[in-house]
Amino acid sequence: MAYKILPYSYRQARKMGVSIKPSSNPKKKIDVFDKSGNKIASIGAKGYFDFPTYAKMEMQGKFPEGYASKRRRLYKIRHAKTIDKQNKNAYFADKILW
Repeated sequence: MAYKILPYSYRQARKMGVSIKPSSNPKKKIDVFDKSGNKIASIGAKGYFDFPTYAKMEMQGKFPEGYASKRRRLYKIRHAKTIDKQNKNAYFADKILW
């Protein structure tokens, strides 16, 4: 099943000055492009949820209230060593998907 990019991710990408599209890599969710249209990263492994997906499912009643925020906090703890390195895949995944 193809990943549907949610409005949250588009807003986050716009804040960063990049654009996003569904990934051409079958194992990833999103491709990130700079202002010139050059691909700079492929982010989000398919098969795993991300913050916008958790939040959407939480609103639908599939998860208890606050679950998305808890998953975000745990993601940031788990990836703390790699999410601060600008212009790396983990950096864009953190900023756009979490």
